[in-house]
Amino acid sequence: MSIFKSKEFIGILLFFNFFFYFTFTTNLFSSTIFEEAKRGNKVILIRHALAPGGGDPKGFKIENCETQRNLNKTGIEQSKKIGKIFKDNKIPIDVVLSSEWCRCKDTAYYAFKEFKKFSALNSTFSHPYNKNEARQIKEIKKYLKNWDGKGKNLILVTHYSIIVALTDAVPGSGEIVIADRNLNVLNTIETN
Repeated sequence: MSIFKSKEFIGILLFFNFFFYFTFTTNLFSSTIFEEAKRGNKVILIRHALAPGGGDPKGFKIENCETQRNLNKTGIEQSKKIGKIFKDNKIPIDVVLSSEWCRCKDTAYYAFKEFKKFSALNSTFSHPYNKNEARQIKEIKKYLKNWDGKGKNLILVTHYSIIVALTDAVPGSGEIVIADRNLNVLNTIETN
């Protein structure tokens, strides 16, 4: 029997074909999906990574993480993956701003290490915070109007409610939304 007809050889050939195809398409995909962000001056919104549940527990306190819905192990790993995506793709970052909610601060920390809190990014999902949405959106847009990225990107780590209000994008946990300065969505990237 010829080596070229053996099952082992065919299996090896199929493996290498799959490996090279997957490697090529992944690299091609990576290089194009982040092209806008690599050019800089974009607003990149990130919904906090996986924090099981929905909304906030009754009586939660913004200054006490133990009273909040927090990242689980998967959410922490997802946050680290977000940071690696930015590093591997050499996406320039001007500043990282985060909601004051612990799940957002933790996402920002595990992904980027350095960040600043920005209360306008806080959740407006439930009462009594939902009444703040119009004021917060106005404050974010004012910040964007005055922001000069100097060729770098602005990262906003926030909540579903804020991203929907700003862009109409409907992000999953840890999803990245790349937008221009006018908040027109250019791309979305799932990270789970």
